[in-house]
Amino acid sequence: MLFSFLLLDRPDAGDLRQEMRPRHKAYLGLVQERIAFAGPLVHDDGSTMLGSLLVIEFASREAAVAWLRDEPFTQAGLYASTTVHAFINLWPQKMGFPA
Repeated sequence: MLFSFLLLDRPDAGDLRQEMRPRHKAYLGLVQERIAFAGPLVHDDGSTMLGSLLVIEFASREAAVAWLRDEPFTQAGLYASTTVHAFINLWPQKMGFPA
């Protein structure tokens, strides 16, 4: 099943995000074959980081929550809030995705 992760950063966490980014990307690489989509959330200026939005396939909610618990941004205390929901993709992605 797909699970969405809405992950909002703590205020003024930009330096921590940049410091942890290589570890975060490596951790995502471990599940890259199961990622439906993933990327940063940004403010309306298009560049100031706000958080992350991920949709990844896991066997269960427990597996999804366990993955998030061990995720480097989570471990570093980057997020002010995290939300995990089961997700059903009913629309083919066309915009914002590489060809």
